[in-house]
Amino acid sequence: MADDQEKTEEPTAKKIEDARKEGNVPKSQDTSSFVTLVVAIGAFFALFPYIRDRMFNLYRFVQSYIGIDLDKNDVHILMITIFREFALMVLPLAAIVALSGVLAALMQFGFLTTTKPLIPDFKKIDPIKGLKNLVSMKKFIEGIKIIVKVTLVMTLAYYYLLDFTTELPSVVFFSIYDQLEWLKSKAMILIAVMLLLFLGLALFDLFFVRYNYFKELKMSKQEIKDEYKQMEGDPQVKARIKRVQMEMSKKRMMSDIPSADVVITNPTHFAVAIRYDTDKENAPKIIAKGVDHLALKIKELAREHGVQVIENPPLARELYKKCEIDEIIPEALYKAVAEVLAFVYKSSNKERR
Repeated sequence: MADDQEKTEEPTAKKIEDARKEGNVPKSQDTSSFVTLVVAIGAFFALFPYIRDRMFNLYRFVQSYIGIDLDKNDVHILMITIFREFALMVLPLAAIVALSGVLAALMQFGFLTTTKPLIPDFKKIDPIKGLKNLVSMKKFIEGIKIIVKVTLVMTLAYYYLLDFTTELPSVVFFSIYDQLEWLKSKAMILIAVMLLLFLGLALFDLFFVRYNYFKELKMSKQEIKDEYKQMEGDPQVKARIKRVQMEMSKKRMMSDIPSADVVITNPTHFAVAIRYDTDKENAPKIIAKGVDHLALKIKELAREHGVQVIENPPLARELYKKCEIDEIIPEALYKAVAEVLAFVYKSSNKERR
């Protein structure tokens, strides 16, 4: 019983799907941040000429107001223009970054729409449970991860930025255009280094999150049994229903035997009852069949009601294997069955229906 309660089994597809419906999906925040960062950097460099030109135009526009007495209307125009230019520089980049954040989430767990996380859950504001969550192993590991990430980022940033500062005394004499180019080249070096670091952290976090996710969803053997019962129904109940259905089918089958034209036997193992009603069927039909004990019952009942029992082992076996109850016999057996029926009608002077 203890083994049944240990969560040693991998989660089933239904367990994973139920978790998804509740908004519980394996989402690595570091992976989403890395993808968003890569897209943001790529978009920034792609838009850099556009941003640079607008920045130069804005600089010249503001410079044109130097030495001029500004009235209220001038200030209004100046503020509107500055706001518009900054919006035109920032909005395309912001839209791309926002879209990349959505795509990063879709890459990890696919498209998902659920309102379950929005439903108020008063258990979440339980102070005792909240305190347990604060000191849980999961929170401790998350804290260690943050400390490691911050330490690595700060160390690398400090090392490279300190190296860049040695060039600042000469950079201040550059034109604004050259200063931007210098800044761009140094930024690319720092970005490349940081991206390599973030890639390593993102891959680690992705595997770590997915490992913990599937570990938390693991099931006990009893849970798998219970889930199977819910999906397929209790096996014992299904078996009982099947037995009842078989009993009913058997009773109906036995009640049709008196209307049979002939019972073809093996003679001991198989028995197949055939009826040919030309008003209802286009060909002879199997109305009962059985093997061993049931075959004996079919033959006994047939003799009680004056139905002829003919021994034809090959035909009995073929009919039993290839035909189900209430099915027309296959065309390949028409001739063999017709010969048997002809013999029955002739020997018993029985008229064809």
